[in-house]
Amino acid sequence: MRMQPLPEFNQLGKILILGGVILIAIGLLFFFSDKIPLLGKLPGDINYKGKNFSFYFPIATSILLSIILSVIFYFFRK
Repeated sequence: MRMQPLPEFNQLGKILILGGVILIAIGLLFFFSDKIPLLGKLPGDINYKGKNFSFYFPIATSILLSIILSVIFYFFRK
């Protein structure tokens, strides 16, 4: 007689798989980031270079990635 997995473990398994896919996607993004055009160079990204100081804050890139991820997660939720 075969035992059925508990429902809690099914949910945990789905969460772990989704987390793994997200980590792989982030890793690929970092690996190929220099080959993606305009990523980090959008209008609205703040870049300040002084003599002994530089500051970079990719606000427009962050907003764009947030919108893309929100749409992807919206479709996965359905």
